[in-house]
This record gives sequence, structure tokens and C-alpha cells, in this order.
Amino acid sequence: MSSSVFAPQTVAEPMLAQLPARYHAVRQQTEDICRPLLPEDTVVQPMLDVSPPKWHLAHTTWFFETFLLREYLAGYQVFHPDYAYLFNSYYNSLGSRVNRADRGTISRPALADVYAYRAHVDEHMGRLLTRLAANDLPPSFAEIFELGLQHEQQHQELLVTDIKYILSTSPLAPAYKSAPKAAPTPEPTPATWLPVAGGVYRIGFEEEGFCFDNEKAPHDTYVADFALQNRLVTNGEYRQFMEAGGYRDFRYWLGEGWELAEQAGWEAPLYWVQKDGVWHRFTHHGLQPVDWAAPVTHISFYEADAYAHWAGYRLPTEQEWEIAARQFQPQIAAGNFLESNLFDPQPLPADADPEQCHQLLGDVWEWTYSAYHPYPGYERAAGALGEYNGKFMLNQLVLRGGSCATSASHIRLTYRNFFHADKRWQFTGIRLAR
Repeated sequence: MSSSVFAPQTVAEPMLAQLPARYHAVRQQTEDICRPLLPEDTVVQPMLDVSPPKWHLAHTTWFFETFLLREYLAGYQVFHPDYAYLFNSYYNSLGSRVNRADRGTISRPALADVYAYRAHVDEHMGRLLTRLAANDLPPSFAEIFELGLQHEQQHQELLVTDIKYILSTSPLAPAYKSAPKAAPTPEPTPATWLPVAGGVYRIGFEEEGFCFDNEKAPHDTYVADFALQNRLVTNGEYRQFMEAGGYRDFRYWLGEGWELAEQAGWEAPLYWVQKDGVWHRFTHHGLQPVDWAAPVTHISFYEADAYAHWAGYRLPTEQEWEIAARQFQPQIAAGNFLESNLFDPQPLPADADPEQCHQLLGDVWEWTYSAYHPYPGYERAAGALGEYNGKFMLNQLVLRGGSCATSASHIRLTYRNFFHADKRWQFTGIRLAR
């Protein structure tokens, strides 16, 4: 794997001793997310974008077996010869696989067999990590090992959002976990505008440590003066758009977004339903009244853009977002991430400082008005790992900032998430720019 694609990893001997513990912590987090599920929950695939939890458990294991154990552990025997076909995702270089839309048909192997597969791979990864000495750790191993951990953290986020969608489609609308009823939160103070001076700025990853290849090739970019709102758009503010007829007025919408909204019958964000005349939304805690002070989420790019036009503003570009983030929150601070175990965006306190920029990291992924294209100078790696990001660089939009389902150790200011404009099942939201 080319070192120009994923940021090189240098592993000193003290760090080497920490690798087994870090590996097992990440692997355990995946199983912790799945622990509240029934076996029957783990095989459901109600739409193309959602993968069954059992498949996530196996696919993340297949990654370590395929890219590390088979390459670096002499004499390793794969757990089962069919698993490469069942649990490959989209790596054409590695052979045929089950179609993405058919992952819900994988009733066999049983869930218990998948956990046995995980235990088998974890045991052999432990052996591999303890055998390696600092002076003979190949740079390629360090890079792929870190990529494997980051890859599993991506699937942990997908697990959180896929589980929510799966349970929401059940006739019983079951809760993933119980939670005490929270008191209604007062609306936060009105959003303020934080100015950012125009000029030439550096964009992209230049720090030490890991990044994905789509963050590489740092480069200069020019932006004009702009301003960013100091917080995310709330459910209450989005309700005003709904009540003003925003879903019925084509003037605010991009053409294909308007056609989709009409065809799909959209009238509110995903998971919103009216019950006895009151808006509720499905959450990991079951059906709950909408908290009007919390950030609006589970909306498509089309809805985010329509809201921005209705409000008289626009969405930021990804360059503007990164420049503002470096100015207002250069370090990853405490926020609402996966580790919070809340799995829902949280309201901003009413007394939050209006001169500070809030909720940049965590809570929701923020749609930008930037196409997911390669940075100037981007090079795709050869081989299977070159398929990780590069082949998706078309017809998608960039999102920034992470969400309440993103691990805090996984996010960076330069992180480029990407989805098609119609996607709603992820924790996606809005920050306005002008």
C-alpha cells in the first residue's frame, strides 16, 4: 500500500505494547453496541443502505483476517472458506461477493458462529501483535492495522444508525435501550453570526497520525469573507419551515430534490410522526416527543438546502467549514460522541456563549454545499485498499464534523464524510452560512 495514500504510522516500542489493548477495546465496543439486540434483530435489512448487524460484526472481522492475518501471520488458516464471499463489502480486487441488497438473506451462519469467528480472529490477532517486535514491524502493517481500527469505528457508527432504522420499521417500534424521560428544553437563544475573514487558507490533513486518503494532498484555497452561525439549526426552527409550507413550495428546492420530496411524500424529517396531534420522533429510546431545542437531524441534503433558501441563507462549503473549525475549535474538545452513549443530538444550553461556535464536532454531520471530489494531487493506491474511498468520488456531497454516533477518537477537523443527496438515515443536520 502506498504511503502517500494513508498517513504513515511510526510505532515506537512503548506504543507497540499498547496495540493489543487498543485493538481489543475497539473490537469490544462493536460487540457492546450489539449487546441489547435479539438474534432476530441482527439479520434484518429493511433498505439497501442498511446492513444487518450480524453482517457488520462479520465484515469488520473479515477485514482483519484478510488484510493482516493472511498477510503477516505465518501458517494462518481462514476460519471458514465461504466467509470471504459472504462478508466482503465492495472490494472487487478480492473476488465475488454477496450483492449489497441481499445481505439480509444471509441467515446462515448463525449469530453464534459469527461471534465465534470474531473470537478466532481476535485470538490470532493477539498472537500476531505480541510476536511483533518494534524493530521488525513493517510500515505497511502499522498503516493497515490502524486503518482496520478506523474502519471498525466507521462500522460502529453505521451499526448505531442501522439499528435505529431497523427497529423503526418494526410494527412494535421497540426501544433499543430505556431512558428516563427528560424535561422539555427551552429554546436556545437566537443564533448569532461569527465572521471569518477571506483569504488564502490551507485545507487538508498535515498533522501527525492517521487520516484517510481523501483528506490527503493538502492545498491552498481562496475564500471570500463569510460568516457561520454559532450553532446548529434546531427542531423548532425547522418546524417553522414546515409550518410555512416549505415542503409544498418548489421555490426553495433543487429540481430533483423537489421531485423526490413529492414522490416520497416527505413532509418532515425521517422518523417524525404525529401522534394525537403532537409531533414525535423515533429514537433509540422508542417514540419520544420532539425536543424543539435539539438540533434537527435525519434530513437529506435537499431538505437542508431548501431550509437554507427559505431562511434566506445557504449551506457552507466544506472549505469554509474547515477554515471556521480551525479558527473556533482547533482541538477536539468534549462533545456529544458515541462515548456519550446518548445516541441523539443534544440541545445547546440556553446560556451558551453567543460569541463562541458550538456543536462543530459531534451531535450531527453537517451538510456542506461541496461535491465529494478528490483534492488536487490526490493519488489512489494500487490494489484492494485503493478501493476504500477513491472510487466513490462522484455524485455525493461532503459532510463535516461527526455525530453522536461517531467515536471521539475517530473524528478530525479534516474528516470528509460523504453521502448521496437523498440520504436521511444518518445523523445529518444543518449549519447556516452567509
